[in-house]
This record gives sequence, C-alpha cells and structure tokens, in this order.
Amino acid sequence: MSVSSAASVQDICSPLPVLGGDVTVPLVTGGEVTYAALDYAASAPALQRVWDDVAAYAPYYGSVHRGAGYLSQLSTDLFENARRTVAEFLGCRDDDQVVFTRSTTDSLNLLAAALPAGCQVFVFETEHHASLLPWRDARVTYLDAPRTPGEAVRTLEHALADRDPYGPALVCVTGASNVTGELWPVRELAAAAHAHGARIVLDAAQLAPHHPVSVRDLDVDWVAFSGHKLYAPFGSGVLAGRADWLREAEPYLAGGGASRTVARREDGGVEVEWHDGAARHEAGSPNVIGAYAVASACKALTEAGFDSLVARERYLIEKARAGLAEVPEVRVLSLFGDDAPRVGVISFVVEGWNSSHFAAALSAEYGIGVRDGLFCAHPLVRTLLGGDPGTQGECGSPEAAPGEKSLNAIRVSFGAGTPDEHVERFVTAVRELVTDGARWNYRTENGRCVPDTSA
Repeated sequence: MSVSSAASVQDICSPLPVLGGDVTVPLVTGGEVTYAALDYAASAPALQRVWDDVAAYAPYYGSVHRGAGYLSQLSTDLFENARRTVAEFLGCRDDDQVVFTRSTTDSLNLLAAALPAGCQVFVFETEHHASLLPWRDARVTYLDAPRTPGEAVRTLEHALADRDPYGPALVCVTGASNVTGELWPVRELAAAAHAHGARIVLDAAQLAPHHPVSVRDLDVDWVAFSGHKLYAPFGSGVLAGRADWLREAEPYLAGGGASRTVARREDGGVEVEWHDGAARHEAGSPNVIGAYAVASACKALTEAGFDSLVARERYLIEKARAGLAEVPEVRVLSLFGDDAPRVGVISFVVEGWNSSHFAAALSAEYGIGVRDGLFCAHPLVRTLLGGDPGTQGECGSPEAAPGEKSLNAIRVSFGAGTPDEHVERFVTAVRELVTDGARWNYRTENGRCVPDTSA
C-alpha cells in the first residue's frame, strides 16, 4: 500500500478510541498541544472500550472460586469466561491451558520455572530481555542476530542439529521485534524446532496488538503477551499453550488457589495436593479486573477486524518511513532490510545528535512522546549500531551529554489508536530539529536529558 492510498484507508478504518487522546501537555516554547503518544511499544494506551467495560464491572467484583455470594460467583464466571475469550483470540488447541500472569516477563519466567531437568534453551541475541534472560537454570545457547528471515531459520536448524538429541529443548523467539518492528518467520522456526524434537515459545508482546496470533496456525507450543501492550491497563499477562510441562512442574507460587487439599502429616509437616490446571500457577487472589481487561481488548480488536487494523497501520508505517527517508541525517535500524514486513515500531539514530537529547526535544518542543535508549534489548541495539553487543548499559539511560555521541537509539511506535496527525507531527518535528536545531537548551539530570529551566 502506498502513501497515496491514504483516503481509502481512512474510509475503512479510523483510529480506535483510546484513553488520553485529548490530553494536552505544555511546551517549553509556550502554549500547549495535544499529546502525541508514540511509545506504543512500551505501553499502548487503554482502549476506551476496555476502560468502559472495566468501569461497568468494578462495582460488582468479588473474590473468585471460593466465595458463595452472588458477586463472588459473578466474578468467578467473568474470570473463567475471560480465559475462554483469550483462548479463542489466540486460536488455542482444545487441550491448551491459558494461565493469567502479570506480564510477558512473568509468563516467560513461569515457563522457565517449569522446564524439565536438563532442558536446553535456544534464543537469539535479538530478543527483548523478557525472553532473553529468564532461562537461568537451563543450558542456554545464544544465537547471533540473523540478517534475513531465512538466515534465522538456518541458524536455528544448525544449532538444533548439534544439540543432545535425547534431552528436552526449547526455542524462544519473538514474533515482532520491539526495536525494528520486523516480523519474524515464526511458522518456519516452529517447523524447524519440531523437526529436531524441540518445543517453541512465542513472545507475542509486540505481535498480538498488531496482527492475529494463532497458536494452532503458527504451530507454536506456547505464546506469551502483556495486557499493557494490548490496549489494556497494566498488571496483566498471559501464558497459553501446552499443559504437560506446566502440570508436571512445581507451582510457580505456593499458596491458596494453587492447592487442592492441604493436610497435616503424622510427622508434623503438611501434605499438599496441587491443582493440575491453570490454577496450579495462579496462587493467591487473581487479578480479575486485569484478566477481564485483557479479554475485553481481545474482543475489541477482533470486532474491529485485523485486516482493517493491519491495513491502516501499514499506511502509517509507510508515512513515517517515507518522512524519515527524506532526512539524510536519519538512519533507520533494521535487521532484515527495508522491504521486510513489520509492525508500527521504528528505531533510528540522527547524525550529530545524542538520542536522549533528540527525544527530549521531541517531547518538550512538540509534545511527542517517544522512547530513547536500548529498549531492554541491549545486545540487539548495540549490534545494529555497530557497538560491542556485550557492553553494559541501562534501559533508557543516556551515556553522553546533549550534543555528544551515545550508543543509544530513538524509537517511535504506534498502533490502533494513533491518529494521522501524530505521525505527521512527528515527521515534521524530525525534519525541523535536524534542519534548524533545538529551540531550547537541555542538560542531563538523573541520567536523563531534560530542558534546562534554570535561566
């Protein structure tokens, strides 16, 4: 789809209503402007539909599973119906489990805790830290960043061919990069994993808000995602997929809800029978409102239609990339090249600018919220920037003062709630900052670049 097809896209799909769409913020140069939230890859604004559903339910919530009262039973039904809604949204198989967690990070740490003894894990260095780091008790093989989707598949196949063929193995891969937005060949990687007797978990944190995700069609064993990237409020996540490793593992948390029965033993200890289903790893009072919000977001996206959402997002991607391409000082980061399919995530650097300084100027002078830093994907960003992938750095923290070079990048990201004007304002702001420079002075404070208001 070309940028010239804007009118037809607008006719079939308007931005979905989100919270905060009319919030205004002050500019250091004077006045106020409607905030342009272009940091969806970190946290997308909640859909108005989701917020309305949560608000309507809030007066009726109660404890789940064990309450005899009407509100407890209502909440229990709502919680379990949310589980079924998520399973349908993800195209789960009949015997798959849906476990509610706090986030993608929590989901993958749960799976890491459930790995069989001796399991070997294969993960590309390109992963977000949520899927790069949880495997501390396993044998981990870190794979170099591939430069094409085909190379990704071949790299995995070669690594799996060299593994111990008799032990359990798990591949962890992202569906869409949180740095470049590029789509990964998930179905082909799943086929490679299964051909070599390994299982695969999909980090769909950046994929599920933008594209349909089907456990069955992609043939993955598990999928993990976060509610706060799927247009739901913070504090909810999902791990969905095969039940056997989860059923055989010790509960992720020990406590009420995970236990079926508890009895004293003659030796003075306690004997515990744990649940076999999803409750085994959902100890404590669950985040019912969080689960309901995730289910509401799943329904809203399904009803809006991913075909229309994807088409409109492609239009916004092309608008943003075309605008950046007109500024020679801008270099967009990519693994797979300009023609690779992607979601609405673009990272770039600007010649002559410290990335934190540039992001601060976008915010202070234009009311545009983006992200700068290493995006909790340090090895990948450093590889893309030509630095040492092993060099340490802090998420979002600049390593140089304004005007000095830093091994950071700037990330702009958008989705179903992004108006055209936000992307257009961003492109204009980039061009003006590069051409004319910042209109304000900036300084480093507590590790961040901020407007200098001391004068």
